[in-house]
Amino acid sequence: MSVRTNRFFALPQHVICRIVASAALAETVVDTIMSLPIFTDSSDGHRTIERSLQAAQNAITSQSYFMSDGQILRNVFQSSSGCSTVRLNDFCDSWNDMPVDTYMGDRGVYRRRRHAAYHVSNDHRIKRLPHRPHYQTVSYNHLNGGVERHFEPIPDTIADGVVLNTLLQFASTVFSGVDPVASWFVEVHQFRIEAIEHGGKPTPEGAHRDGVSYVLMVLIDRQNVTGGETTIYSLAGVPLTDFTLQERFDIALVDDEKVVHGVSPVFPKDGNQLAYRDVLVITFRAERNSVVEESCP
Repeated sequence: MSVRTNRFFALPQHVICRIVASAALAETVVDTIMSLPIFTDSSDGHRTIERSLQAAQNAITSQSYFMSDGQILRNVFQSSSGCSTVRLNDFCDSWNDMPVDTYMGDRGVYRRRRHAAYHVSNDHRIKRLPHRPHYQTVSYNHLNGGVERHFEPIPDTIADGVVLNTLLQFASTVFSGVDPVASWFVEVHQFRIEAIEHGGKPTPEGAHRDGVSYVLMVLIDRQNVTGGETTIYSLAGVPLTDFTLQERFDIALVDDEKVVHGVSPVFPKDGNQLAYRDVLVITFRAERNSVVEESCP
């Protein structure tokens, strides 16, 4: 992962106190994730994942975002009892035959996607929900919001597979460590942005919030493209950092209630060759007392 600009500030006292106070919780969270059936019993793996979880939770608590190269997820997959090389390759290959997104307000035909929805309990039990449309209000998505968008479901072999479930459990553990809630409504989006001559747009609506609590973005592949730089902004529109997800499994996590994010267009390096950017986006919307928060569409 390439980080071009990184604007960090001294932590306020109240943030430092929050981080210190969460130390015991972080240890509990690590014990929880390592007790999940997807993870093997390895002391080395335990320490590695512990450091990753704490780094992600501390960064999200202090600055509302966290990004890392793919080593974190590679360690998580290596610690999983079922994430073989074959299954990881099958997971990434599932981006190769997705349908075109027909709901583009800019009339673009450069985006392909699939979708799935889940419920994740506070003890990290995952339940896939019946397939449903994706909906955002126009206040969060002025370009494509305001309508139910019916996308093709993620294939069962991928949606119910160990790789995606490992990612869901990893992300839910990180986010629950920052914000312990009863449960989460989770949406998973597979995106392929084709790099066209005038630029394929990963975020055609511009810098935005998704209208959820937290977001995990995972790079799956970049082929023959330039661009695709992610910028994180404060709610007031001040740029905080920018970086480019470059290698498979590079990640970015954001607190969607506190920061705005956007990604620049991607262009082909060689116009005679196939060019695209594949990303997995997983959004987590907090549910408390079995009711989705009113602030989220």
